[in-house]
Amino acid sequence: QLQASGGGLVQAGGSLRLSCAASGRLSDSYDMGWFRQAPGKEREFVAAIRSNNRVITYRDSIKGRFTISRENAKNSVYLQMNSLQPDDTAIYYCAGSIVPLGRQSAPDGYKYWGQGTQVTVSS
Repeated sequence: QLQASGGGLVQAGGSLRLSCAASGRLSDSYDMGWFRQAPGKEREFVAAIRSNNRVITYRDSIKGRFTISRENAKNSVYLQMNSLQPDDTAIYYCAGSIVPLGRQSAPDGYKYWGQGTQVTVSS
């Protein structure tokens, strides 16, 4: 089970750090991802980190602003978000599982999901 936290209200240009904690041991073999969903829009990929920590993928619009990381020893995955913009406003979800190669950016590639945490960026 995954639990996302760290969301909140922030002004444009501000920063937030999201955390995703696994209730049990976070399998070293799991790929982990962050997705987001704004009102009236489909869930979209934000970032993913492969189980080996060597392959990280980002959505183009957040490259250079967001950083995904993981600490298996703490059963946690993080999303550091800097230079936040109003378009980043959404519910952010963490997800994990053994993801088929090439499916890291697809929601249906993940089996386990957290409940989501709201991020609101004011202009």
